[in-house]
Amino acid sequence: MIEHQSISIDGQSFQAVTVKLPKTTLLTVSNEKGYIMCGALDVGLLNSVLADRKIVAGRAVGVKTIEQLLAAPLESVTLEAENYGISAGMIGSEALLKMI
Repeated sequence: MIEHQSISIDGQSFQAVTVKLPKTTLLTVSNEKGYIMCGALDVGLLNSVLADRKIVAGRAVGVKTIEQLLAAPLESVTLEAENYGISAGMIGSEALLKMI
């Protein structure tokens, strides 16, 4: 099952998507510049094989809901995300606001 919702963080609009799969759930919150995602995100792949795409993204582990994703510290971020002032340890919602 796929759930989509628009959410607001400090008056800024983002899109949240939950994909329920057998034995796991994929979570992502995004805007036109970048996204944060659950532990399924492979930051290493984005930084190496897909580096030319300059993807702005962060990964949080151990989250099971969109609310947890927004509140969790990011475990890792892409090199391009660092250019936006986003760093590992930053809370998901704070990282998204840096993508404005």
